[in-house]
Amino acid sequence: MAFWRLKMRFECNQQLLTKALNIVSKAVTSRTTIPILKGILLEVSEDGKLKMSASDLDITIEETVEIEAGVSGSIVVQSKLFGDIIRKLPNATVSIELIDTNVVIKCMNSEFSIIGLSADEFPSIKNIEENPDYITFDKAILKEMIRKTSFAASVDESKGVITGILIELLNDEINMVAIDGYRMAITREAMVNLEEKNVIISAKIMNEISKILSEASEEEENVKLLLNDKKAIFIIGNVKVVLRLLDGEFIKYKDVLPKDNKIKVKVSRSDLMESIERASLLSKEGKNNLIKFAIKDTIVTITSKSEEGNVREEVLINKEGDDLDIGFNAKYVLDVLKSIDDEEIYMLFNTSITPCLVEPISGDSFEYLILPVRITNN
Repeated sequence: MAFWRLKMRFECNQQLLTKALNIVSKAVTSRTTIPILKGILLEVSEDGKLKMSASDLDITIEETVEIEAGVSGSIVVQSKLFGDIIRKLPNATVSIELIDTNVVIKCMNSEFSIIGLSADEFPSIKNIEENPDYITFDKAILKEMIRKTSFAASVDESKGVITGILIELLNDEINMVAIDGYRMAITREAMVNLEEKNVIISAKIMNEISKILSEASEEEENVKLLLNDKKAIFIIGNVKVVLRLLDGEFIKYKDVLPKDNKIKVKVSRSDLMESIERASLLSKEGKNNLIKFAIKDTIVTITSKSEEGNVREEVLINKEGDDLDIGFNAKYVLDVLKSIDDEEIYMLFNTSITPCLVEPISGDSFEYLILPVRITNN
C-alpha cells in the first residue's frame, strides 16, 4: 500500500508570489541546455519563510517572502509553467504543497499538480560574508548611474570586459564607466570613506538590477553592495542578487579623454536633441546613420541626406574657438543626450577626426566621448 508523503507546504498571497516571481525569474535563461537552470528553487525554512531563487550561473537572484503557514522543505519548479500558473490565479491565498515529487497548487476553485525537480541539483552559490565595509547606495542614485552608462557598453559578447561597466571606488567618490569603441560614458557620485577598488560588472546584468530597483518597494530607499575578487552582491530589501564579476583589465579610460580642446560649444541639450531626432528621420535611411554638424559663429547647422531626401536644422549656440565641420552617427549622439538631465551642456572639439567630449556646464558629474564619422566635402 502506497502512502503519499508531505515534504513541503506553505500559503501565500497570489500578488506577493507574482511580484517575487517577476523579480527572481530575471535570472532564468531560456538558452541553457541544463534543465535545472530553467527552474526556480522554492525553499521553506524552519522559521516559516519562503526563499525563491533562480540562477544562470553568472547571476543568482533570491527573494525572501513572508508566508502564512509552512512546513519546511524544498523543490525546483519549471519557471515558465509555474509563473504562468501563479499569474493567472485570482488575488487570493495560494496553497502550495510538495507530495513526493509533485507540486500541488491550490487557490479557490483551481488546483494544479506539476512535476518538480530535486533541489539537490540546483547550483549552490556561495555568498560573501556580510561585513561592515559594504557600500550603501541611494536606490535612485544607483539606478540613475546605471541609466547614464549602460547604453555605452558593447553588446558584442566576444568583446570581453567592455561588455561591462567599470565600477571604480575611490576614497571620496564612485565612478561608473562604459565604452564600446564608438562612445564612452562616465558618471560620478560623491561618497565618503570608500576602500579603493575596481570591479567590472556585465552591463546586461546591471540593467536587470535597474529593473529590480524599479520594482522594489518605495520603503526600500537604500541598496547594499558587497564585493570580493570574484563576486558582487546587491541587497535590495528582501532581494539578494549574487553575480560573477567580469575578469580582465578595463581600458585605461582616462588616457582616452582629450586634454586640450580648441573649440568649446555651449548649447541647449533639448534643442539639439530635438533637431537631431528630426534629422535622423533621414539619416537612419543612409549609411552610418550620418548627420553633419557645421559649427559656425552662433549656429550649428545639422544636415543629413539619403536617397529619400535631405534635411537641414539650425540650433543656436555660444562658441569659443574656430569653426568646424564634423560628422556623427546620429544614434550615438542621441543616446548621450537622452542620458543627460541638464538643460545646457558643453560640447568640446579639436578636429573633424578627433572625438567630441560632452560635459556639464558646472562640476564633473558626467563626461561622454563620441567618436566622429569621417565626412567628405561633397
